Amino acid sequence: MNLARQLPFDFAPRPALGLDDFMVVPENADAIAWLERETDWPNGMLAIYGPAGCGKTHLAHVWQSMTGAQIHKASDLTEVTAYDWIKQQARNPKIIIEDADLGVDEAALFHFYNMMIEAKGALLLTGLQSPANWSVSLPDLASRLGSITTVELSPPNDDLFSALLIKQFSDRQLLVGADVVSYLVARLERSFEMARRVVRELDQAALAGQRNITKPLARKVLEQLETEQGG
Repeated sequence: MNLARQLPFDFAPRPALGLDDFMVVPENADAIAWLERETDWPNGMLAIYGPAGCGKTHLAHVWQSMTGAQIHKASDLTEVTAYDWIKQQARNPKIIIEDADLGVDEAALFHFYNMMIEAKGALLLTGLQSPANWSVSLPDLASRLGSITTVELSPPNDDLFSALLIKQFSDRQLLVGADVVSYLVARLERSFEMARRVVRELDQAALAGQRNITKPLARKVLEQLETEQGG
């Protein structure tokens, strides 16, 4: 049976980042539930954390599509940009800071945290670790980070990863057999980013060779990716 035939093909090949496009499974159900009840976030703060590729960025975009929030990288946060970001959304600002545990300006984050509370806004942070475990030197910042409500994401399991691959093929209107999906699930790194990359490479390879996506083609693409990573 062709698994991809079970999915709708009424959208263009583009990243599907809205809530309606996101697959809610036990691994991310808590995060979705918190995103849907923003008014319950203590102090208007929420942090989503987990290993690379587990879906943090996708969920950040889901919340952006729900609320119109602005997305910023932690490396862009300074005391100047902090004021600008809030000023751009003068009423009830909603802001997302990604990779907030990787090289953020501690003083700027401390002031930004306080400004968001004063503005009665909503702040979503993403990172590899829970904010309580971030390596920060400012005691006041560490105290505030430790009080933030957190949600942990895990890498996708077999069922979720299979569904994710099928969704990626469907986004590109590609018909792929169950044997190909099973082959990929058994061999790929379990991350959302890897699923997107492999499906993109398979799509390009199929177009270049004017052929269907089969296990031999999947084997060839995976060997090429392994060679690239090894080189």
